[in-house]
Amino acid sequence: MCYSKSQQKCLNALYYHDISNYSPSTCTKLNNRFFSITYTLAKAKDRGKDKKKQKVQHIDFNEMEEVIDVNKLTSQLDKAIEGLKNNFVKYLSIRSSVGALEELVVRFEDKDYTLQELAQISRKPKLIVLNISTFPQAIPNILNSLSKNQMNLNPQQDGTTVYVPIPKVTKEHRETLSKNAKGFYVKCCDNVRDIRNKQIKSLKREESLAKDLVFKIEGYIDALSQQYISKAEQLLETKQKELLGESE
Repeated sequence: MCYSKSQQKCLNALYYHDISNYSPSTCTKLNNRFFSITYTLAKAKDRGKDKKKQKVQHIDFNEMEEVIDVNKLTSQLDKAIEGLKNNFVKYLSIRSSVGALEELVVRFEDKDYTLQELAQISRKPKLIVLNISTFPQAIPNILNSLSKNQMNLNPQQDGTTVYVPIPKVTKEHRETLSKNAKGFYVKCCDNVRDIRNKQIKSLKREESLAKDLVFKIEGYIDALSQQYISKAEQLLETKQKELLGESE
């Protein structure tokens, strides 16, 4: 349990680590940051069901911090979630935006550029116009990036100008965006698992650690990564409802 001033510190730490669906167990002071918690992990489709069927997991951040760099690990996991959020904002709006196209990555002459570095971008009703007269040799690369990104675009070239019609908001378009959202979610989960696997691989190389301690820390790392995957699932559920017009 947490009392008085310690309670606020623990709540701040919970917020910092973005742990959802938890029930506080104990809070042990360590540099005013890490603590021991127990939380209930449930997939989006299982929320609201019998709590007895939901998986309860425990993470002791104090013990983790003695063995691995918890700040580095959570920072990497946070970055994966932020990447998912950014992709949702940039590429999955009902109306394609100039802002999304400006940040579109174009591979040109073995280097990555944003579209705004290669073209002048302007917007007209139902149409985005790209003036590529400064870098006409980049037009094939730009057309390729526009066609193969996940915004369902159909660019049309006229000399050094490329016209990008803004897709109509049809049921099919909404369903395509929802499918693309699932793709970004899968990529995020893969990133989280890669981070988890690399951390565990590094942990197992520490020959000075007792096997039972390695096993315990591995469990904490796995539980933490599952929490981030659960968070990604929540974000996907919310975004798909928004794209399909089902949000309240």
